[in-house]
Amino acid sequence: MTGFKKRIRMTFGIGLIATLSACGGSGSNPFGSIGSLGGGGDANATTTQATRTRGAESVAVNRYLWAASLDVLSFLPVESVDPFTGVIVMGYGTPPGGSRAYRATIYLTDPALDARSLNVALLTRSGPAAAETTRAIEDAILSRARQIRIADGAL
Repeated sequence: MTGFKKRIRMTFGIGLIATLSACGGSGSNPFGSIGSLGGGGDANATTTQATRTRGAESVAVNRYLWAASLDVLSFLPVESVDPFTGVIVMGYGTPPGGSRAYRATIYLTDPALDARSLNVALLTRSGPAAAETTRAIEDAILSRARQIRIADGAL
């Protein structure tokens, strides 16, 4: 019986080591295991390069369009936002005085305050919203963005 217990402990120990080694380092590295990025060079240089690349991100969306989108669609709950890619995802909600629930995804593609910078996808529970409704939301966002810009005095 002792030989059997010894084999179980050995198997358990090997499994535990394999599991822990698959987890990746000590948890202090926010980039995970980046040793493979450098091609086998100095691990410290790889970490420095990854940090430098990560710090080079810049926000490339128009702040007035961003604020106007959140303002116009304030009746919808915000599910996720990503200012680096310009995506705002909102959950289902009904507009004040309305009966139909909508869900919206806003994609800001450019830092310019321009209609081409704004893409709105509007859905109802039964499918895509009417094109006129989507166009009305886009127009409302653009108008509100212009109002915010004028109020900001950035002309």
